[in-house]
Amino acid sequence: MALNVRRVITGHDANGKAIVKIDEVCKNVASGRPGATSVNVWTTEGFPVNNDGAGDEGQRKVSTTLAKGTIFRIIEFAPGLAARNHRTDSIDYIAIISGEIDMELDDSRVHLKAGDVMVQRGTIHNWVNNGAAPCVLAVILIDAKSVEVPGKVLSAIG
Repeated sequence: MALNVRRVITGHDANGKAIVKIDEVCKNVASGRPGATSVNVWTTEGFPVNNDGAGDEGQRKVSTTLAKGTIFRIIEFAPGLAARNHRTDSIDYIAIISGEIDMELDDSRVHLKAGDVMVQRGTIHNWVNNGAAPCVLAVILIDAKSVEVPGKVLSAIG
């Protein structure tokens, strides 16, 4: 299944009137590993966020996280996708849009399906799609400090 995401981005005209600035199917589809396809809908830098400007911040080149910023990303995981155990320096708000997926932690696994939501708080994890259909997630990644447990910093890896 090809990832097909329509994004509608609002803004203001020269008189301050609310308008739709962008209404399109995202073209910036990328794949970082076999079986995982994503599109960045929008990104921001700094807090509080600056809503001025006319730039298309969905086109900003970013990695897994954005220092002092946010990323709104849609990800599709194909059945049997390649494993990628990783931890990010972010807090991630995730909603399962369609399909089913397993999220593996160090010693446990949780099964998620369409309509489920989760908050990923800097834990090491892996996404596994053992189903027959792709799983689509809406993910908002917000920059965060590395997790600290007594005597140890758990930095981003993978």
